[in-house]
Amino acid sequence: MRKLNLNLILLICIIVSSCSSDLQKADIVIQNGLLYDGTGEKPLLGTIAIKDDSILYVGKHKQFNAKKTIDASGKSIAPGFINMLSWGYNSLMKDGRGLSDLMQGVTLEVFGEGTSPGPIGKRNSDNYLSFGQAMDSLQTNGISTNIASFLGATTVRKQVIGYENRRASEKEYAIMQKIVSEAMEEGAMGIGSSLIYAPGDYADTEELIHLNKVASSYGGMYISHMRNEDNKVLEALEELITIAKEAAIPAEIYHLKASRKPNWYLLDSIIKRVEKARDNGLQITADMYTYNASSTGLTGVIPTWVQEGGHKAWINRMKQPVPRKRLLNDIRNELAQQPPSGILMVGFKNDAMAKLYLGKTVAEAAIMRNQSPEETIIDMIIEDDSRIQCIYFSMSEENIRKKIKIPWLSFCSDAGSYSDISKDFKTHPRAFGSFIRVLGKFSRDEGLITMQEAIRKLSGFPATNLHLKDRGFLRQGYFADIVIFDEKTVKDNATFDTPLKFADGMEYVFVNGIPVIEKGNHTGNFPGKFIKGPGYKNKK
Repeated sequence: MRKLNLNLILLICIIVSSCSSDLQKADIVIQNGLLYDGTGEKPLLGTIAIKDDSILYVGKHKQFNAKKTIDASGKSIAPGFINMLSWGYNSLMKDGRGLSDLMQGVTLEVFGEGTSPGPIGKRNSDNYLSFGQAMDSLQTNGISTNIASFLGATTVRKQVIGYENRRASEKEYAIMQKIVSEAMEEGAMGIGSSLIYAPGDYADTEELIHLNKVASSYGGMYISHMRNEDNKVLEALEELITIAKEAAIPAEIYHLKASRKPNWYLLDSIIKRVEKARDNGLQITADMYTYNASSTGLTGVIPTWVQEGGHKAWINRMKQPVPRKRLLNDIRNELAQQPPSGILMVGFKNDAMAKLYLGKTVAEAAIMRNQSPEETIIDMIIEDDSRIQCIYFSMSEENIRKKIKIPWLSFCSDAGSYSDISKDFKTHPRAFGSFIRVLGKFSRDEGLITMQEAIRKLSGFPATNLHLKDRGFLRQGYFADIVIFDEKTVKDNATFDTPLKFADGMEYVFVNGIPVIEKGNHTGNFPGKFIKGPGYKNKK
């Protein structure tokens, strides 16, 4: 009897083994999950299989001979998310995990708002680092997310003109265009500008058109922090549209907003103007972060004329009686629209300054120092020898909800990508929550958009805008950048008071087929790649 049972077990094992060997082989199979493909179509309950770095199968339930099987019952599966504006280059160089973004499902960080990782240093010198070399060095260093970047228009200008506030010459245009051509062939996505900061705003429209004509010839796009985001935002938008038209290039608005309360009403006019341009055949899009506060230095209320010549010249100029008097008046006018009580200081260079003022508003610091707010701003910058990082409470919650629903809008963090939250520092909560809020707060809780539309705007839509090949969607043959999350529990935990808190609900994250987050924990894997733009030419 016992021998009969053993023979039966052996027979079953042979049959199972035979059936298993007939099945298609895969490295990882995810079963029983709700599949959102990134197109905005309704999800399908089914199976996705991964082999090497790509999606082997996606569709209705199917069995595979897999090394590893994940039961995703009750969970949702989507393409990895794209951060259209990341400042993560330096933070990822220090710690390649990038957990603040990974824990929200971000699998691609895009750099290049005005400045890019390269080129830096003097050409033909030992300290020169090209655009491609700078990006390659981060990949070599080891990263868990993929990376991409625009070429910063400010970076190009500094290479050729430096910090001078003047127009470029025809000879300088030619040199700048050569830099653009080289960077596009090294993998840049296009041109990224930041026209509200010096020396980026010293570039006129003609200069930007010259740069973008080259990027356009390589199939790139233009993406811009426009020249103004408050009372002259419509004029700034016209400049972006003009550049897109004259250079024949798709254009995107970085972190779309109508900033400062007197200008909130202008958002409707911005939307109408973009949609009119789109109706006329221009490819104009935008991105946003999901909070009512921005973050930049105290430079947000300081005119750029005082910054000509670079940092040292700027600091010295503010100490001189005549320019100081002019500057005090200019800052006073800025504070009429942006009250000092709404400017929270979160980053100092000097530890002694941080001890006194970290987490204080400009209004509070002015009282502490017995100075006017404008005097406080100037003197604190001089004392800290930095621009002092701040959070500006300047936007409307109603406008945020209105923007969330715009179909031609994707998302960004406009922040670094952080992993070690044991360190005592302040930052904007958007670094830890901008993407997960789209799924939890705005889709599930408030119902502003469907979950499939939220995922389209986080994945497939920005991937299409960037002309990414084989990324952004759950499709056979595409790279396996995949997230598994629980729709019921996804939640942002970071606040302005306590920003260093990871998001909840993201259970698995795969980058190029390799798990980097598993059951909510980092796996120690660093499979991230430098994703090249459409003009890339492999010169090896």
